[in-house]
Amino acid sequence: MATAKKAAAKKTTASSSGSTKAAGPSAADMLNPMKNLKGMTDRLQELNLTGGAGKLLESGRKDLQALMQANEKSYQGLQTVVQRQTEMIKSAIAEWQTAAKEMPGNDAKANLAKLDELGRQSFQRAIDDIKELANLAAKSQADAFDVVRQRIQSNVDEVTKMLQRK
Repeated sequence: MATAKKAAAKKTTASSSGSTKAAGPSAADMLNPMKNLKGMTDRLQELNLTGGAGKLLESGRKDLQALMQANEKSYQGLQTVVQRQTEMIKSAIAEWQTAAKEMPGNDAKANLAKLDELGRQSFQRAIDDIKELANLAAKSQADAFDVVRQRIQSNVDEVTKMLQRK
């Protein structure tokens, strides 16, 4: 009570002296940790925390589920990339084996021309394969990130609802 009277007396003294001091906390007040702590304590006491612990546990469980789902999507994407790489390598080996069997026996010029054409085709296929693998990996990561993004959005929505109820 005495503190409130002192504060009121300071206000009237400041206003009667013609001071143009802005209303609100002073720099000294803002740096006073006890005053800030008291204000924060008051605000926390006003919050309705009924069922808060259950909500926190449920939110944590949903966060963990989202992370597990994102990890699963990443793992599945990695498996798809590895499987596709294996198929590409097997295909390239089979193609080279077939080309080697089909080489004419005595004509070195025809053999070089065939190898040159096969090399060009293989190079172009390798570039196409790299693009395909990059797209597979990017899609996998985008799917995993989407799961996390949706959970973050849910958290933001939950907090927004709690703050609007107040």
